[in-house]
Amino acid sequence: MVNPTQSPSLDRDCTTLSRHVLQQLHSFSAEAQDLSALMNRVALAGKIISRRLSRAGIVEGVLGFTGETNVQGESVKKMDVYANDVFISVFQQSGLVCRLASEEMDKPYYIPENCPIGRYTLLMDPIDGSSNIDTNLNVGSIFAIRQQEGDDVDQSASDLLQNGHKQIAAGYILYGASTMLVYSLGNGVHSFTLDPSLGEFILAEENMKIPEQGSVYSLNEGNFWQWEEPIRNYVRYVHRQEGYSARYGGALVGDFHRILQQGGVFLYPGTVNKPEGKLRLLYESVPLAFLVEQAGGQASTGRQRLMDVVPDKLHARSPLIIGSPKDVALVESFYQESSIASE
Repeated sequence: MVNPTQSPSLDRDCTTLSRHVLQQLHSFSAEAQDLSALMNRVALAGKIISRRLSRAGIVEGVLGFTGETNVQGESVKKMDVYANDVFISVFQQSGLVCRLASEEMDKPYYIPENCPIGRYTLLMDPIDGSSNIDTNLNVGSIFAIRQQEGDDVDQSASDLLQNGHKQIAAGYILYGASTMLVYSLGNGVHSFTLDPSLGEFILAEENMKIPEQGSVYSLNEGNFWQWEEPIRNYVRYVHRQEGYSARYGGALVGDFHRILQQGGVFLYPGTVNKPEGKLRLLYESVPLAFLVEQAGGQASTGRQRLMDVVPDKLHARSPLIIGSPKDVALVESFYQESSIASE
């Protein structure tokens, strides 16, 4: 008779997200229990959003715009609002999170009943790539967890204006053919797939490693003439080389997930008129930078390591060049050449 405790496939099937978090921390301390509870809340939000997205076109409030604009001046999709509300509702019940900061909200959302003991902050992009929803393409959620520093009496959340090294956890949820959750606590990157029959995220791959170099480059080439010269020179370079493939889906999480698995580079550079770019540092770029470095990759603005960038405001933006180390270094070399030429 086969001993079920010795079956590796059964053991993997039993590795849920909450169990994995505790294994990662090698502890059942109060802090470890807190982080496990926080990741369970992230997973719960992901399950609720995934269920809603799977019913797009059947129920109201999934497709289309609300007619409003967010703090970024962007048109708000109905799912942006729904997903933002889901994260707030889920973490109101956690007892651990005092603040939630989102790219959809001008200021952080405070949960007063949690603040006396809850010293954690959740930063999030509740729905990334929401323009894809109406055409049934993949979208995602990006999140990061930080510990609150100081009392934040004036509710300015100024302690969040620090570099990416202050993150204690980060990850994303990808809503596609299957729903996946990828996270890191600073000890490798791990992916989980939602099993709808169990209602659990089950371990799919542990200690993900990005290839040192890849053949994929991912960026919106429709912006070619708006970019700075270093990016245009990079694109001209890959056009002249054999073996490169352009892949761009219009949703950061989906494009990044491909790069993480297959290697290559994702680019969302600034433009001549807007050198800061479009992507939000705290809610999008830095959480993914945390992940890619844990997987052996790199993230850069082109001129600086992204994890070292200090935002000057909660909704600060930054260019993003992220992926395999050799591919990111190649893009950076065009910035270096441009800098030398201008001296």
